[in-house]
Amino acid sequence: MIKISHVSRIELEIRSLDALIAACNRLGFRFVKNQNTYKWYGRWIGDSPLPDGIRKQDLGKCDHAIKIPDCNYEIGVVKKGGIYILLWDSWESKLRLAVGNNGGILKQAYTQEAIKQHAKLKGYLVTEKKTEKGIRLHLHK
Repeated sequence: MIKISHVSRIELEIRSLDALIAACNRLGFRFVKNQNTYKWYGRWIGDSPLPDGIRKQDLGKCDHAIKIPDCNYEIGVVKKGGIYILLWDSWESKLRLAVGNNGGILKQAYTQEAIKQHAKLKGYLVTEKKTEKGIRLHLHK
């Protein structure tokens, strides 16, 4: 079997590490502060474009990392300007399954946690209710 590395960016701007940590906890992932490398295939083979603003020598380097149970590869949390971006090698099927198509599961969990955080700062009480279609957040003064 030929292994192909596909390091890509999960299209999400992380503005709150606390919300990302809470999202990881929600999903059973482990956020590792100050881990400066993330596990991936280990070499770029040039079969797909690099994420914008990322150079070949930047691959595998990060400021923090996310470990997912039963996965060999990890997600790199990389500071770019005033935000963080998420880089991952989507080759590993277990990792793709855990974070969802294009990182959708992780994106949704982060968004929920960021909304809850922001609402609490504005003085709202936030409750969650699971529905058939997902989770509904209720804000109360």
